[in-house]
Amino acid sequence: MEKGKFIVFEGLDGSGKGTQIDLLVEEMKRQGRKVYKTAEPTESSTGGMINDALAGFVKRDEYELSALFLADRIFHNVNPQNGIKQFLERGIDVVCDRYYYSSFAYQGIDADIDWVMNLNLGCREIMRPDLCIFLDADINSCDERIEKNRFGREIYENKETQRKVRQRFFDVFKRLEKSENIKIVDASREISEVFSDIIEIYNSLMQ
Repeated sequence: MEKGKFIVFEGLDGSGKGTQIDLLVEEMKRQGRKVYKTAEPTESSTGGMINDALAGFVKRDEYELSALFLADRIFHNVNPQNGIKQFLERGIDVVCDRYYYSSFAYQGIDADIDWVMNLNLGCREIMRPDLCIFLDADINSCDERIEKNRFGREIYENKETQRKVRQRFFDVFKRLEKSENIKIVDASREISEVFSDIIEIYNSLMQ
């Protein structure tokens, strides 16, 4: 049986990941693929602890948060009910909203980025994606979307932090360019134009 493809979407908060993921999943299914859509943090108990920290309900430093994301990510990969590995082994594609690149970019601002990267890349239980698509959107536009569509802001959802996060993403992509399949898409355009690029990237992966 052919193994499923593992595709990750990354981007700043408000970059339009959810919209583009839904469009791609719909197109993949139209092409006859079986697809499982997922996201990080997960809905596990560890994911709940992370969400409480992101919402500002519980104060955690970046090292503790990095370790929680690692534990949640391992669970995300290996749990027998809806883990990434078991779907891929059954020939089902997995499309994930955020993965370890976000840990590198967000927690890597204040925590030792080498430590955060080694935690994830050195763990045998954490799968490497076949493709990472980064939606690069204007920070001001992202901020406007957050303001319009959210009831409250998470701890990273301010312009100053998002500028640092965006730079961290590009630092990380530079470091991983020879070992991972990372594609950067200009997400400041119309939804249909962004999706056109994503489909081209996806079709190249499937050839």
